[in-house]
Amino acid sequence: MAQLTAEALAKTRKTVQSYEGYAREYDSLVAEKRPPHIEDALRRLVRCLPPGGTVLEIGSGPGRDADFVESLGASVRRTDAARAFLDLMAERGQRAELLNVVTDALGGPYDGVLAMGVLIHVEREQIDAVLHKIHAALKRGGAFLVAMRKGTGETGGDCLTVCWPADHFAARLAAASLTIDWQAESVGRDGNDWVSFLARRAS
Repeated sequence: MAQLTAEALAKTRKTVQSYEGYAREYDSLVAEKRPPHIEDALRRLVRCLPPGGTVLEIGSGPGRDADFVESLGASVRRTDAARAFLDLMAERGQRAELLNVVTDALGGPYDGVLAMGVLIHVEREQIDAVLHKIHAALKRGGAFLVAMRKGTGETGGDCLTVCWPADHFAARLAAASLTIDWQAESVGRDGNDWVSFLARRAS
């Protein structure tokens, strides 16, 4: 697995900083009621958990997905790398913690891990290290729900976005000993193509 270089760390920090300034605008764009395809994916995750199961959410943003998961009976540890999102959730009476999946320990073990549209901001060379970290944070049989932007390239600028062909990302999940139970494609509110995977830690 690739070492975290100074360049990679700088890109990560730049992306986080871009969200610090964009959080409230982002919040205004995210509907309180989640789209049907996202609700379906979240329900599939919760069905994999024991009653009252624990979920680590990586990149909670405004916390809408966590709200829905908790409405289904699970317990969510809300986290984000941007303090602005933690402040937004605190204003709604929700406790969240600062966590950067690239640089920080994830704790656990958890019954599930959730990362919707978040790992697109992880450099391609760092994705294996992140997925192995997620594997280690799951209990045996634990479930991981992740949504990734489909494509082959990446964007630069203030916010790094890395796109993945579905089969290439599936291969990275397999390399991290995460077995795919379900996957589905969708079109986001931004008009981009996305693919969601529900994977399990077998051992």
